[in-house]
Amino acid sequence: MTEITVAALQLAFTDDIDANITEVSKLVRDAAARGAHVVLPPELFEGHYFCQVEDEGQFARAKPTAEHKAVRAMQALAAELKIYIPTSFFEADGHHYYNSLAMIDPDGRIMGVYRKSHIPDGPGYEEKFYFRPGNTGFKVWPTERATLGVGICWDQWYPETARALMLMGADLLFFPTAIGNEPHDPELDTSRLWQRAMVGHSVSNVVPVIAANRIGTENGQTFYGHSFIANERGDYLAAFGREETGALVATIDLDIVKRHRAAFGFFRDRRPDLYGRLVQDI
Repeated sequence: MTEITVAALQLAFTDDIDANITEVSKLVRDAAARGAHVVLPPELFEGHYFCQVEDEGQFARAKPTAEHKAVRAMQALAAELKIYIPTSFFEADGHHYYNSLAMIDPDGRIMGVYRKSHIPDGPGYEEKFYFRPGNTGFKVWPTERATLGVGICWDQWYPETARALMLMGADLLFFPTAIGNEPHDPELDTSRLWQRAMVGHSVSNVVPVIAANRIGTENGQTFYGHSFIANERGDYLAAFGREETGALVATIDLDIVKRHRAAFGFFRDRRPDLYGRLVQDI
């Protein structure tokens, strides 16, 4: 099979994990009914984006992977619908805390966990207070249809993330996200930059990119949506604006993608012998 159908969810969240799981589940079902094999919810959909401020009480949200309510709910749903659900969650591992993603397969099993590599630290996005930098390295997951590569939010801004995932064999790149306005600069709208960064990954790696963001206002911070599915040329196959709720669904022919990637020659013409500077400290 060369075709795969993917979906990205966009919606607003309350701070009630059960209510959020219910709403995400509705959209997952809708996407599956429309033929999706992989359905991507936004980052940390278990509740409000709590990283706006540094508050030690927020650590109580974290749970081990096997005990996390959002992960367990998506496991049951994936097994019922026979789909893959990359599930973002706040992970507790002993005394360590991570912004993590469990890749859940159509049997409801966890294929593995990826821990976010790049952790932002700035007004409205105080993630370094909560999350340890990931220690899993980048992860890809082979499936019967495609090899799935995943980064989480801030990871998506780094060309190294996309290229590393491609060199590990990814056929598609998925980025669950929680991003909105910048509290320190109300005039700064990063939504265009955010989209361009990932579309750049599509073009320079000749790979489809699937991005899922939240919407709505949480404690004065507005999340701007603009979830999308881009093809290997960076053209949108499906996209939302700032306010739509729903599931974007698109079908991709991976044989065509592979032909286009080979024809562009980006991987043929790479010069790793010249790239040593990329892994040196500034």
